[in-house]
Amino acid sequence: MTTQTIERPAVPPLTRPEMGLAGLGALAAAGVGALGLISSFDAVSAAAARWGFGEPWMLPVGIDVAIPVFTVANLLLIRMDMALAWVRFVPWALTLITCGLNIAAGHSLSAKVAHGTMPLLWVVFSEIGAHIYAVRIGAVTGRRMEKIRFSRWLLAFPSTFALWRRMTLWEVTSYSEALAREKERQLARAGLRERYGRKWRSKTPRRERVMLRMGELAPAAEQETPAPPPADNPPAPVDAKPRPRRRTPAKGKAKTQRTFEEALTEARTVTAEWTEAELTADRLRTTLHVSQANARKLREQLKAERADGRPLHSVNAPEGDGTTAEAA
Repeated sequence: MTTQTIERPAVPPLTRPEMGLAGLGALAAAGVGALGLISSFDAVSAAAARWGFGEPWMLPVGIDVAIPVFTVANLLLIRMDMALAWVRFVPWALTLITCGLNIAAGHSLSAKVAHGTMPLLWVVFSEIGAHIYAVRIGAVTGRRMEKIRFSRWLLAFPSTFALWRRMTLWEVTSYSEALAREKERQLARAGLRERYGRKWRSKTPRRERVMLRMGELAPAAEQETPAPPPADNPPAPVDAKPRPRRRTPAKGKAKTQRTFEEALTEARTVTAEWTEAELTADRLRTTLHVSQANARKLREQLKAERADGRPLHSVNAPEGDGTTAEAA
């Protein structure tokens, strides 16, 4: 099946002001996340002291340092195309532990909310950065699967789930390509139903059913082209008598083009018995098979020689022969 992939327009790169704004946002996010981790240090240290920790500061430092460490590890794995799904949840789990310890350290509801919110900011910002990183790397390598619109899930959940299932099973990462394949699959399914009727699933050959399930069955590939109807007037019978072949001159007897001097010598021999009235350009052209211009030049030359009284002789005449052509 020939599937035309509908390419989406590429996202334009960030301009210089946008890059500067993104850098400021990243610095601010890192600062806010660091403040959240620092603010939870005292509350977690006090809770660790109550729980009998010999060095209470080790608990908040160990948890708060592990959060950015696992975040960076997740980004590096994404960069090397070796992402692990469970690594991204480690910062979330550690943050929830920190939030729980900070909430337990608060004395009022507002204090509990404030202590629990500050550490949560770090995970939110790190998750945004990981998403941007993963999308950019996936766009370059072609490994990232595009998401299906939420509106399609809402309007046609069964068919959308089937579409998502085929995208996952057959590694179709482009949503536009998956839609194009789905359209062709629906057309192929309609063609099979028209051919085999309502029980097309049981009458269709197994190979075609498998190809339809994989989305590889084109709607027009399996339809045979009908034979053209017989013509009312049958064509005339071909004559069985072969036509005579056209003779071609032999290679060794090909006629070479003569020079003017050779044509003049031949003209002297041919026109030796001609009268003055018979010496015309048309007769020279048809007799010697020369062009009209050469025929006129030969006529003038021959007339000039006759006027001068020069003897006309054949080139093949032997030497010493006293026979001369009759002068005009």
